Amino acid sequence: MSYLKILIPVAFSVIFISYLMAQGDVTYDHSKNPYYSHTDNKPVKVRDAEWKKILPAGVYQIAREQGTERAYTGKYWDNHAKGTYYCAVCGNALYSSDAKFESHTGWPSFFQALNKNSLTLKTDPDGDRTEVTCKRCGSHLGHVFDDGPAPTGKRYCMDGNVLDFEAGK
Repeated sequence: MSYLKILIPVAFSVIFISYLMAQGDVTYDHSKNPYYSHTDNKPVKVRDAEWKKILPAGVYQIAREQGTERAYTGKYWDNHAKGTYYCAVCGNALYSSDAKFESHTGWPSFFQALNKNSLTLKTDPDGDRTEVTCKRCGSHLGHVFDDGPAPTGKRYCMDGNVLDFEAGK
C-alpha cells in the first residue's frame, strides 16, 4: 500500500509534465528541412514518414496528424507585431498580420488568407467544421469558422505551432 502512495503521485506528475511539454512553444531549425522555402510555390509531395524525421514531434502531431495545441499555449496567439505568417512545415506564405485579429480564443486568428492560392479548405469527416490546410504541403493548420469580423466574416483559427512569423513583411 505504501508503494501506491508514492507511485500514483509520481506517475501523475510525469504524465502531467510530459503533456505540458508537448503543448508548449515549438521551434526548430529549418536548415534541416530541404522542403522549407519562402520563395518556392511548387507543391511538396512528401510521405508522412519523411516528415516525421524532419519535423519536431509537436509540429508533426498538428500538421500531419490533424492535432491541436491547447489554447493560450502555442506560438503567436498574442503576437501583435507586423509581418507575415508562414507554414512552419514548408515555408509557404499564409497570412499578413494586417488580417490578424483578437478572437479571444487562445489561437492566432485571421479574417483572410494572404492570397487564395495559400490554403485549401475541406469539410471535416464529421461535417461540423472546415479544415484549413497548406496548399503547398497539405499540412493541417487549423479550422475556419463563419464568426469572424468584417470584411469577410471569417475566422481562420490557426494552430500557432505550425506557423512561422517573420516581422516587417
